[in-house]
Amino acid sequence: MVLKLGLAASALAVFVLGAHALTSNGRIHANFPPRPSVPKVSAPTVEEAGPVTSRNGTVLPPYNTTYYFDQLIDHNNPSLGTFKQRYWHTYEFYESGGPIVLFTPGESNADGYSGYLTNRTINGQIAQQQNGSAIVLEHRFYGLSNPYPDLSVASLKVHTIQQAIDDLEYFAKNVKLPQPNGDKVAPGQAPWVLVGGSYSGALTSWTVVNKPNLFQAAYASSAVVESITDYWGYFQPILEYMPSNCSADVQAVIAHVDSVFSSKSEAAINELLLVWNFTTLRPHLDDAAGALRNNLWDWQSLSPSSGYGTFFEFCDALEVKNGVSAGPKGWGLQHALQAWGSFWNNTYYPEVCGDSDQVSCLGTYDPTAAYWTDTSIDNASRSWTWIVCNEVGFFQEGAPKGHPTIVTRLVQPAYDERQCTYWFPEAFPQNGPLPVPRVDETNKAYDGWFVQADRLFFANGHRDPWREATKAADGTHFPSTSQQPLAISDGFHCSDLSTANGKVDETVLSVQQQALKAIGPWLAAWKPSAH
Repeated sequence: MVLKLGLAASALAVFVLGAHALTSNGRIHANFPPRPSVPKVSAPTVEEAGPVTSRNGTVLPPYNTTYYFDQLIDHNNPSLGTFKQRYWHTYEFYESGGPIVLFTPGESNADGYSGYLTNRTINGQIAQQQNGSAIVLEHRFYGLSNPYPDLSVASLKVHTIQQAIDDLEYFAKNVKLPQPNGDKVAPGQAPWVLVGGSYSGALTSWTVVNKPNLFQAAYASSAVVESITDYWGYFQPILEYMPSNCSADVQAVIAHVDSVFSSKSEAAINELLLVWNFTTLRPHLDDAAGALRNNLWDWQSLSPSSGYGTFFEFCDALEVKNGVSAGPKGWGLQHALQAWGSFWNNTYYPEVCGDSDQVSCLGTYDPTAAYWTDTSIDNASRSWTWIVCNEVGFFQEGAPKGHPTIVTRLVQPAYDERQCTYWFPEAFPQNGPLPVPRVDETNKAYDGWFVQADRLFFANGHRDPWREATKAADGTHFPSTSQQPLAISDGFHCSDLSTANGKVDETVLSVQQQALKAIGPWLAAWKPSAH
């Protein structure tokens, strides 16, 4: 093998990232980039740990008990009424005067994230140390927390970053928690802690900027605070930390793909398409080249406790020949081409696409396809893409010329902006100019990289593919201060949220310990509001 992590693969069962989008028939559409998602962590079952009990021995509802909050549909127009927003809660560690630890997984159905109520995560560690209760709140327009019964453009007009921030404030100030004196723990009556990771980590930072003093402390993991349209930097940490032989061969293959696909040689193009059985994707060579990003996107599913992973299966397929691993420069273009095609056709494509044909699974040029037009709820890809097209960008493209790249340069922002017109033609007419996400407006509103807020802890990982949108981005050199610490581990995406990762990676454990050490005094300094 090209890399030996020496970690337990069984941890994948409790720490999983959903990297790709699902089409309406349940198949994965393999040319949609992964969302900046929080990994799931499962809660212990009754069979594993017995019933949940408070510190005085009271038996509490199971972690997966679902509660409902009447959230405003539109904070700019309360007369429109409310919708049912789901949340999960426990006061397992709570003692009178303790904090309320609020977490949202962000752009996912929150059912299944009840592990974030427990000390299997940093949320639960904070609650346990500080004698607090814990909440998982489902984000508007994800899962079953929807202001309207569909995801049409008309409905999504109230799906904005600011509405999500306002949701957190309205929830904190108005929820009556199912715990002793649960109607007397609003901000001002009790200290609140906001926790998030990835997009919800950015939402944590943005909320602290927009609603100063609402939360007494905040923890933002892998927080993508800086909105970026051409987010080619997604692949930079992967290029840096993947095995050097695999990187060398992937770069060689991609350079060859871009050269041939940009040529006028029909014979050479057709011969190369056959390597991955991409012939039915003609004439859209950007779809064919872009599909190869899948093998690099698998990096996002790695964590210190997850073990080997599909990404390294891919690298082994390229670099292990007759039981021998290639040197740091790889085996070279010809072997890498053959090996990549063999792995894709025989192993990877069936896993990613099942029995779907290439165009259905990889094509992006049919505006009538069901994955563009399905407006039913609980479609996280559609909800997230609305935010992408309007406010944050994060199009994952090839590096600019002159910089090494492990994915095609044939896919540029216009490729994704065109797809925005397929997803949301009512908002972005297909015969009009391509929509450009309003990233400058977002960064100006919420301070992006340049946030300066008290009692806000940033945790990042060197190997995180979302690193370049975080406070740990190359070339930023932001200082770590007592009021806004910046702690960086050797972890991957949101690795520090999981207690299991801290058990196998000392650098992740150090970040978690730094956070707990910082948050304790911040909460001790809290005083009830005079209002």
